[in-house]
Amino acid sequence: MCDIKYRTVDIHGVRIFYREAGSAGAPKLLLLHGFPSSSHMFRDLIPLLADRFHLVAPDLPGFGRSEMPRRETFRYSFDGIAQVMERFTQAIGFNCFAIYLFDYGAPIGFRLALWHPDRITAIISQNGNAYEEGLSESWNPIRAYWQDPCGTSRQALRAFLTPEATRWQYMNGVANDNIVSPDGFSLDSFYLARPGADDVQLDLFLDFASNVALYPKFQAYFRARRPPLLAVWGRNDPFFLPAGAEAFKRDLPDAEVRFFNTGHFALETHSAEIAGAIRVFFAR
Repeated sequence: MCDIKYRTVDIHGVRIFYREAGSAGAPKLLLLHGFPSSSHMFRDLIPLLADRFHLVAPDLPGFGRSEMPRRETFRYSFDGIAQVMERFTQAIGFNCFAIYLFDYGAPIGFRLALWHPDRITAIISQNGNAYEEGLSESWNPIRAYWQDPCGTSRQALRAFLTPEATRWQYMNGVANDNIVSPDGFSLDSFYLARPGADDVQLDLFLDFASNVALYPKFQAYFRARRPPLLAVWGRNDPFFLPAGAEAFKRDLPDAEVRFFNTGHFALETHSAEIAGAIRVFFAR
């Protein structure tokens, strides 16, 4: 058991909700979620690590319980969200920390590492990609959107925002559906149904092209700074292939890569195993 606190902080006019656990004097670990989730995805992992780390898991702007500013006043881009997260870490006193990156959290966290390499002590990537070979054919509709942002491609991608699509993301590649709690995809669907949330997510689908364009810079950062890196990967992820996890070793020969027999949301089925891998990784 651990004492998890639920807080909100104002970051330049954007209210950010976050979960916090562990001693303030312990090594710091920032947990960054992805699409279409929130810090709720870390609900099982946090208690397993709170005796070892000072953990903070924010909801990104437009996600979960954090504020969703109007698109007229806030540009929903990965640069924009990363800038909010940069200010967030400063506001909560995370001046030197490790990062746990999942899905959208990866390009956001890698931006933080590019901007402030001396602040990042280690990286844990859980299905968080930085290589083109890690992108599966499931990205083809979004790639088409990048080429035709004003046409029918945007409307077609609304199918990715339905409750059925969200449930599929959680269940695809999982060996046993009965061990996946429905709470995660039900909560995500609730947040996706809020007025305006669909256009926020469609804007981010479009801007994901900026992440792919930055992959060479992320890789150059790996080679230049050599951050300790652990990749813990759902092997059956329909979006980010195992090749993306293996590719880290090309630029970081000492990177540790662990695969689990599960899908995209690996923490839903393997939180204990991933927590164990993190403990061993940091013990080294």
